[in-house]
Amino acid sequence: MAGSRRTGIAHLPLHPGKAPRWLFQRMVKLSHEIVIAIVSEFGADEMLKRLSDPFWFQSLSCVLGWDWHSSGTTTVVCGAIKESIKDINHELGLYAAGGKGGTSRKTPAEVTKVGDDTGLDAEPLVYASKMSAKVDNTAVQDGYQLYHHSFFFTDKGQWAVVQQGMNNVNNYARRYHWLGETVQDYVCEPHAGICTQVRGQTLNLVAQQSEKARGVVTRLAAEKSPDKMLAEIKHLQSCDLPARHQIVARDIHPDRLYKTFVSTYELKAPDFESLLAIPGVGPKTIRALSLLSELLYGTAPSMSDPARFSFAHGGKDGIPYPVDRPTYDKTIDVLKNAVRKAKLGIREEMEALRRLHRVFDRDYQGTLVK
Repeated sequence: MAGSRRTGIAHLPLHPGKAPRWLFQRMVKLSHEIVIAIVSEFGADEMLKRLSDPFWFQSLSCVLGWDWHSSGTTTVVCGAIKESIKDINHELGLYAAGGKGGTSRKTPAEVTKVGDDTGLDAEPLVYASKMSAKVDNTAVQDGYQLYHHSFFFTDKGQWAVVQQGMNNVNNYARRYHWLGETVQDYVCEPHAGICTQVRGQTLNLVAQQSEKARGVVTRLAAEKSPDKMLAEIKHLQSCDLPARHQIVARDIHPDRLYKTFVSTYELKAPDFESLLAIPGVGPKTIRALSLLSELLYGTAPSMSDPARFSFAHGGKDGIPYPVDRPTYDKTIDVLKNAVRKAKLGIREEMEALRRLHRVFDRDYQGTLVK
């Protein structure tokens, strides 16, 4: 995953409510300067790499003064970044699309508009957006329903995804990170990182161990007629399945899957990714095919949970202390001036920030060794 020296699990309980206006406005201003500084120093592709690192993302949330262990870390920070660069997209060569709830469904249209405005080929980016969401909602069935999808991309076609699902049973959120340049295969270990508090048994068809299961699932969808498929499922519903297995026959309603099975049978997808991309193929379809794959052919998919895995201005909820507004505003001014001077060729402030980073990096590595 991005930032390979750092691994762990983030704590993301679901928190209701909205960001206070006074804080969100400051988050936007500070995000604006941070993004400009990173893109100016290292390029837009580096910004994507950092966003795809779940730990860097969590640190950014803390620097921006957001609550350190809230589900809002994802939605509010992504929203602040999107708002902060909307007027300088073309200058930076960096764009943001999507967001929370209904806004997430506008992602393809937003990406396409950038393509129309700039001449960028939007089609592969739209596909990346749709497939990353389809994988985390359908091929990885961990009990978390996606409700937030942010898609970041450059004018060179590079991309990253930060998306989040919620689980209303355990009241936790799970954040998924993708980095386009590291995705060799959308359906085999594609994630840059997954942050969650809770790990458990998961239908994980994008695990390396699920390679055989993906092949069997694809063949089942193409070779067995819809009528035979439904007959097999109804027969299996009378079986007692192992308690360890998250896929249970009683959760599947065969008759509701008939139209989808007709589509998969007629289209005959050549591989699992193509099967996943078929409209209408959702979690229940994949669950049913996985069940048949294991119980008819003994090809079990992986059930391993893929999740792995500094307060500069205080925190929204007062932990470890309330947001220090004067210090926050001073940070924005200092960084803004450093970026402005760097553009003019006066780089003392930026060099000082770089030296500070090296000191922190050295000390951080020392704590790891200890």
